[in-house]
Amino acid sequence: MKKSENTGSKFQSVLFFLILILLIQIITVKFDIPKYIFPSPSDVISVLWNDKSVLGEHALITFGEALAGFIAAVISGIILGGLLGYFRLLRNILYPLILISQMVPLIAVAPVILIWFGFGIMPKILIVLTVCIFPCILSFLDGLDNIDNELISLMKTMKANEIQIFFKLKLPASLQSLLSGLKISAVYSIMGAVIGEWLGAEKGLGIYMTRAISSFRTDALFASIFLIIILSLAVFKATEYAEKKLIPWKNNKI
Repeated sequence: MKKSENTGSKFQSVLFFLILILLIQIITVKFDIPKYIFPSPSDVISVLWNDKSVLGEHALITFGEALAGFIAAVISGIILGGLLGYFRLLRNILYPLILISQMVPLIAVAPVILIWFGFGIMPKILIVLTVCIFPCILSFLDGLDNIDNELISLMKTMKANEIQIFFKLKLPASLQSLLSGLKISAVYSIMGAVIGEWLGAEKGLGIYMTRAISSFRTDALFASIFLIIILSLAVFKATEYAEKKLIPWKNNKI
């Protein structure tokens, strides 16, 4: 039942998207809207086809930066979340600082990272890490905090040490919460890479966008936005697939 409902909802979403694209095409052609103001979908498709090799190269760079930063954020988030969950004093000291760091606009932090680490691939990875790590830490901590204390006490009575309790109880029990945070981070990862490229890069969708803006190629700008959406969906779906494999019982509900 649930699978058929999901299939139906996906079909409705795709149908709505296609109808919307068709309406935009009709409106832009009928009212002869200049391409530099709002390109038609056919103009965007034309750019995607004609510049496919260039766009593909830029997209690959952006995807690599985002993926590396996302993986680093996941590993760092699990380690930091675990440490903050175990050591109350460390949590009281570091958690407010982590929270404050998220209140500073990324566009203000990114130039500092570029000044410190240059204009290579490393600062882009660090910017993605900065964007993605907070949802990982927060969701993991939330999962750890919601574990039944009686289960922990039961494992201690069975002579389990802290490492065994973490890997056999705490980590599996907090996976669902952690993966919910990872799905948020997955969407942010591409955005973080693009922002890093805006501020200084030789290749990537971010630099392609800045060049498109400076030359008033709005159709190329929309083409790069379309690719950013596709890449973000790809990372999100990969995280969603990992969720289905790691916690299959969540998807077996009727």
